[in-house]
Amino acid sequence: MPEGDVLHRTAASLQVLVGNRVEAETPHPRAAATGVAAAIDGRVLESVEAVGKNLLLRFEGGVTLRNHLRMSGRWRVEPRNAPRTGKPWLILRGHEWEAVQWNGPVLSLDSSLTRGLGPDVLGHGVETETLVARLRRIDQRRPLGDAFLDQRVISGIGNIWMTESLWQARLSPWLAVAGARDDELGAALGWAQRMMRASVEGTRSLHSVYRRAGRPCPRCGGTILSRGLGDASRTAYWCGRCQRGSAAAY
Repeated sequence: MPEGDVLHRTAASLQVLVGNRVEAETPHPRAAATGVAAAIDGRVLESVEAVGKNLLLRFEGGVTLRNHLRMSGRWRVEPRNAPRTGKPWLILRGHEWEAVQWNGPVLSLDSSLTRGLGPDVLGHGVETETLVARLRRIDQRRPLGDAFLDQRVISGIGNIWMTESLWQARLSPWLAVAGARDDELGAALGWAQRMMRASVEGTRSLHSVYRRAGRPCPRCGGTILSRGLGDASRTAYWCGRCQRGSAAAY
C-alpha cells in the first residue's frame, strides 16, 4: 500500500495543475459511477494536499475530492492528451498537463473521514514529541506495530516504515507500547520522519528487514521472522534476536 511519503510525492507532482480550470473524465465504469467527474469538471483546482495516506484535491466552490490509493493505485502526470491504452479511473486535464489515476482507488467527495486521523508524520511542524505523546494516549497493552499502523493515532506510516523504524530502534512490533521508553519511541518515529522526508525528495532507503523473512539480520545475523499483525493481518517483519519483545510473539 502506498504510504505517506508516496502521497506527499504525488501531491507535489500534481501541483502543475493547481490554478488550472480542469476537464475531468472517469473512463472506468466503476469510477464513473461515483459521479466525481461531473462534480469537478470545469472547476479550478485550488490546492492538492497529502494527509496521511489520503490526497485532498480542493476545487473552487468548496468542492473537495478525497483520493485513497489503497494497495495499488497510482497517479501519473503527462503532457495533455498523451496517448494511452486502458481505462484509468480519473483524468484531470489542465492547460498543458494532465494527471491520470489508475487502479481502482477511493474517489469520494466526502473528505470528513480525514478529520479522525492522527497527526501526519510528515505534516509541517509535527514534532517527534507530539507523535510519542499520541502513542501514550492509547491502550498501552497494544503491540507497537499495531499502534504505528493505526491511522487514528499517527497517519502516514504503513507497513514498510513501521517495520523498518522499529528495527532501527531495536523494538519488536510485538512489544507492548508500555514496554518501550519515550526515547526509544522517539528514535523510531524520528528515524521514520527523516527517511520518509528523504523519500519525498527522491532518496530511497534500502530495506533491512521488510520482506526479508528467513534471511539473516544485517545487524546481528539473527533470523528475520514474519507474521500477520492486527485485525487486518498485515505482515510484520522483525529480527528474533536483536529486537526487544520478540519472544512474546510465540
